[in-house]
Amino acid sequence: MSIPRWSPAAGFRLTTVALAVLVAASAAPSPVFPVYEERWGVSATAVTGVFAVYAAALLVALLTVGSLSDHLGRRPVAVAGTAGVVAAMALFAAADSTGWLVLARVVQGLATGAVLGALGAALLDLAGPRRAATAQLVNGAAPPVGLTLGAVGSALLVQFAPAPTATVYLVLAASLAVLGALLLGLPDAAPRVPGALASLRPAVRVPRPTRPVLVSLVPAFVGSWALGGLFLSLGPSIAAGVLGRGDHLVGGLLVACVAGTGAVVGVLTRAARPARVVLLGTSAFVLGPAVLVVALELRSTPLFVLGALVSGVGFGAGFQGALRAVLTTAPPSERAGVLSAVYVLSYTAFGLPSVLAGLLAPRLGLVTVAVGYAAALVVLGAVGTAAALLRRPAAAPASAPEPSRAGV
Repeated sequence: MSIPRWSPAAGFRLTTVALAVLVAASAAPSPVFPVYEERWGVSATAVTGVFAVYAAALLVALLTVGSLSDHLGRRPVAVAGTAGVVAAMALFAAADSTGWLVLARVVQGLATGAVLGALGAALLDLAGPRRAATAQLVNGAAPPVGLTLGAVGSALLVQFAPAPTATVYLVLAASLAVLGALLLGLPDAAPRVPGALASLRPAVRVPRPTRPVLVSLVPAFVGSWALGGLFLSLGPSIAAGVLGRGDHLVGGLLVACVAGTGAVVGVLTRAARPARVVLLGTSAFVLGPAVLVVALELRSTPLFVLGALVSGVGFGAGFQGALRAVLTTAPPSERAGVLSAVYVLSYTAFGLPSVLAGLLAPRLGLVTVAVGYAAALVVLGAVGTAAALLRRPAAAPASAPEPSRAGV
């Protein structure tokens, strides 16, 4: 029996929700980390290691199966990847040791890496040329919205629901199972291209027109996700250990300050030229982390929140402006590959600094490591701002048309 297909408009909305929930699942463990530390005696190094394993597994998936939906279709890859994340949530719920957390994170990273490019490309396919700008906005806004929902929702459940190390994962598993079933009706609007087996060879596939734009925007992508990694890996621990905030909800709210502000900024700047949005983001990389450094030295929670909010401007504007600029250059048949390349760059910046921070924290102290992390972001923001100022005269308008395509 054939499965009814959603209309393009309904498929677009479903894909948007699925992408946000999948990213929310990636943020959900962060507010639970302090509970693991309290109950299992997990060290800060182990916490950041568990955090980074996800990024490493996701990178492996992006480098191998990240562009597979260009060849097999968006629907089968999206459904399979979502099922993999459901399995990861079940592993998290059953975990009783660090080893189980590592296994769950590996499964989650592999599955998420497989599905990110497929869902992002599906948004562009289903939107068509007339709504390309909307699809680009959603592709940029869905990750910070998902991070916000995952961090706050998880923190609320950890603080107020029973079984804090299991409830959030069971809720996400049920939600993703429903979404996976609904994705069975997702229409495939993109033509499939041959070469599925060849695409599994580890590689970053960026079409020639996209390469110079992507290279010029490396500081924006790296700075954005390094900021996200700082708050997701160390935010709850800083709230508890440095600022003296034992409430689990505070750690989630700090993540939400960054990610939620990023999502709002993306919406407010949707009509601005990508070059201007990138410049706003890289400038915020300089100011936001500088405020964080002062807040840590003074042990000031209000000042730390202010720094998080300003950093959120950098996270949202830097990533979404850069993503819009890159996507305008991506041919329709290579969209999943381009998005995978973007996420390879972003998640490398997301994971590696966090691993280094986790290794150094026991030796140097959490405050010293966080200050050094923030200082590195200030330098990166200054470099990105200089690059954005040099690039501005040649910037393309935000509404640059994408190549036309039959059948959309």
